[in-house]
Amino acid sequence: MKHQDPAPGRPVTTAPPGPAPSPGPLGRLGTWSVRHFKAVLAGWLLVVVGLGAFAPQVTSALSGAGWQADGSESVKVRQVAEQHFAGNASSALQIVVAADRPVSEPDVQQVITRAGEIAAADPRVSTVVAPQPGATVSPDGRTAVLLAGAKASPDDMVRAADDLKGPLNALSGEGVDVHATGASVLWSDFNKANHDAMMKSEIMSWPVTLAILVLAFGSLVAAGLPLLLTMAGLAASAGSLVLISHLFPVSVWAMNFAMMFALALGIDYALFLVVRFRAARAAAARRNPGQDGRLAGATAVAETMDTAGKAVLLSGATVLVSLSAVMLVPSPAFRSMAGGIMLAVLFVLAATLTLLPAVLGRLGHRVDALALPWVKSGGHRSPRFAAWGERLWRHPLRYGALALAALIALAAPVIGLRTAMPSITVLPEDASARAGYTAVQQAFGPGAPGALQILTPTEGAAGVAADLAATPGIAGVMPAQPAADGSGWSIVQAVPTVDPSSPDLGRTVDTLRAELPSDTLVGGAAVENLDLQHLLTEKTPLVIGVVMGLGFLLLLVALRAPLIAALGTAASLLSTGAAFGVARLVFQDGHGAGLLGFTSQGFLDGWAPVFFFAMIFAIAMDYTVFLLASAKEHYERTGDPREAMVGALAHSGRVVFAAAGVMVAVFFTFALSGPLPPKEMGIVLGVAVLLDAALVRLVLLPVLLRLTGAAAWRTPAWLDRVLPKISFSHD
Repeated sequence: MKHQDPAPGRPVTTAPPGPAPSPGPLGRLGTWSVRHFKAVLAGWLLVVVGLGAFAPQVTSALSGAGWQADGSESVKVRQVAEQHFAGNASSALQIVVAADRPVSEPDVQQVITRAGEIAAADPRVSTVVAPQPGATVSPDGRTAVLLAGAKASPDDMVRAADDLKGPLNALSGEGVDVHATGASVLWSDFNKANHDAMMKSEIMSWPVTLAILVLAFGSLVAAGLPLLLTMAGLAASAGSLVLISHLFPVSVWAMNFAMMFALALGIDYALFLVVRFRAARAAAARRNPGQDGRLAGATAVAETMDTAGKAVLLSGATVLVSLSAVMLVPSPAFRSMAGGIMLAVLFVLAATLTLLPAVLGRLGHRVDALALPWVKSGGHRSPRFAAWGERLWRHPLRYGALALAALIALAAPVIGLRTAMPSITVLPEDASARAGYTAVQQAFGPGAPGALQILTPTEGAAGVAADLAATPGIAGVMPAQPAADGSGWSIVQAVPTVDPSSPDLGRTVDTLRAELPSDTLVGGAAVENLDLQHLLTEKTPLVIGVVMGLGFLLLLVALRAPLIAALGTAASLLSTGAAFGVARLVFQDGHGAGLLGFTSQGFLDGWAPVFFFAMIFAIAMDYTVFLLASAKEHYERTGDPREAMVGALAHSGRVVFAAAGVMVAVFFTFALSGPLPPKEMGIVLGVAVLLDAALVRLVLLPVLLRLTGAAAWRTPAWLDRVLPKISFSHD
């Protein structure tokens, strides 16, 4: 006989007690973990301690640069300038000395000399070029710029900026201001400001997270389990990133995002397994009232792993696949950020499938210790979500149409979304890079901080300089300087007429690349940003297509149901589109800017569509897997589409709701932090998770199950022969 959960007006057939079925591969892994608790615990302690020993080095070991389009023309310019022009490249440091009197006065000259000595003493600086009248001394004679050439890689030049900007700023006083600026200093300030903001947001989110965890798990002991997974995953992944950084540069942002995902997935996976373990243990106790406690725990773990464990494994694979698509973007920062998150996911997933079952089996009934007074142990089916499922079954079009209309309305503004690389305004006003940038603009003109570097063969350099001077959008051109090493290259510095963040600069660069000789290369720090933005715009459709295609294939393999796999994948686009529609209204159009405390740049930062899409899709598919795996399990047991839909909501709705609540709380705390990029991340991800959980997974996807009925789970005969046999049912 088949067992059915109660539904209004429907008979219930109860299967007679009997022996538990033989566990599958994951069930056997869970049972092994329980029986070898000490070995599993010792193994994880070894991993955490061994790799965690390197974790304190993570901030200093990881790189601060890498925001570039590998293989682009601007990167080639930087590499040639580093090699043949004494480091006069985009990664060089600029030291701005601004005084209330002419810089030629002796006391100001002493400051300039001391600034040059400080820079020259750093081994990462090649040569220091003193201010040159008519070039790097302002027309009014009150601002001078020293150039500290790059002798090291862009990552090491960011570290040099970390070390030098403080001592240089300390030279300020008595009417003289000294600030380091340039691309390397910008990334130094950018990384520090955003890192501090993210740490502040993490601290702010912890009390809210812990409160939601206690409410979701119902006991203090169970609420601590996600923290166990998170700490194990974070310590191991942080140490691993440090070790990997010795092979190739890893962005410091990789650790920030890894921390976020480790916490989010640790909560999701622990919640899903703990809720199922409680129900399985209660069922095992009913089947065999006199069974030994440890044996009952092992049996419950086996059932948990064969059902919820499969969903967790599929969810982890989906997250990894979604993030792997970011590797298609040839930019070190993006690839290392995606790699860092994937590493954290792997460790959290491994801990979920080994360490958590071992701990659950050892805890047994004690998992409910220190429970809240109103919590009932073993309650796997939520009456409230079951009632919600019944309501959706009776009125699918009413609720489905409302949810769809809301998502489409929120997604509509995405049509006019503009993206660009961030401007200097994302930095605090007192940041060294911004203060120096402002001083240079005031003294030399709006385009001076974004000077272009044009590399050309020496024999044609005079003609190129003349063409540059005649090009609209160019305010001034420095004389061509041939390379001292006889490489045959000459470099020409050109100052645009507009601010580096202006869209007009992109049009000027396009004109130069089209009209200058083919053997001439156009670069500079501002052009590197333009090339990266162009790369991201070009790769976004490819990344989205690969993410969705691989996500669909994973769902298809797991569910063996092409229709619901396609619908589940497509539904993720709705919440993603709505989140970016809201982002356009907030960050591009400036609605709510005063409330959130920022000034709109008139666009969304360029990395958001690619990177945030992959993150949102990974989280959305996480919930999709939980819901559809539960629905498939009920359909396998009953063959009833109604029970599949209602049972999935009854058994998984609370998990999705609670897990989303934690993530929304965490993400929205980033919206309260100072700099703009964390605000963008907080709003986009927070809105996406909120809409996905509330409207897509708990309304639209169940409605699609209702409308498609048995067809949702139908497998064509030819596909049935190809796909592996995967079952989510334990009986």
